[in-house]
Amino acid sequence: MPSAHSHARGAAARAADNPWLERLTRGGFLGYGVLHLLFAYVIVQIAFGGPAADGDQSGAMHKVAEKPFGTVLIVVMVIGLVAMAVWQVLEILTVHRHLERAASAVRAAFYLYLAWNGVKVLRGKSTSSADTQQNAAEGLLGSGPGRLTVVGAGLAVSAIGIGLAVVGLTRRFEKHLKVGQMSATMRRLIGRLGMLGYIAKGIAYGIAGVLFVVAAVQYDPDKARGLDAALRALSERSYGTWLLLSAALGFAAYGVFAVAEARYRKI
Repeated sequence: MPSAHSHARGAAARAADNPWLERLTRGGFLGYGVLHLLFAYVIVQIAFGGPAADGDQSGAMHKVAEKPFGTVLIVVMVIGLVAMAVWQVLEILTVHRHLERAASAVRAAFYLYLAWNGVKVLRGKSTSSADTQQNAAEGLLGSGPGRLTVVGAGLAVSAIGIGLAVVGLTRRFEKHLKVGQMSATMRRLIGRLGMLGYIAKGIAYGIAGVLFVVAAVQYDPDKARGLDAALRALSERSYGTWLLLSAALGFAAYGVFAVAEARYRKI
């Protein structure tokens, strides 16, 4: 007789084949791409020293909320991100390799995290995810175990950054795309956008993780602000403007790549 695990896997596979879940997930990729394009715009503002929201995805959402129809767009993003998270949870139940399950779990958690940030923006909360991370780190840095927790978080974020960069360099993301439906020109374009985008994200998250560790060592919660702290650190370097513009280009490339995923991702 089939085991309970087999029944669960079969039920998850049937749920994953739901056409509405696929439509919502593809819409989520579209919104995810738009969010990265807006984030690239925030980075450009930081590069030129203009007034900008915090340099992370929640800062980009706050920018969206200021625009006409911004609330509607954020609602659509939140629904799409939740659908993407559900899809990844179903992937955990259906894939066989432990590494793929772990990757799906990380992606599901991240999509839900972004969705929750969108909900907070819709509720009118002005506190960004960067502020939340800084406040949490400030509370943890007062004790030895707390500092170790911050170090562990930093190492985990750096590991994610390294993983993203490796995916970009090896173009491993292409195995998740319907490359057979692309023209040769489209495949080259999407491949280059994905490679540039993943590498840029990997570098940014790697720097953010290192700064979490620095925050624990130096007792400086200002450095535990995730991507915002990473971008501010780049702005303080020689050629900081060019470094930030390069980061903006990378995140914009990923945004366009995510929009393409709405059409070509295997779901």
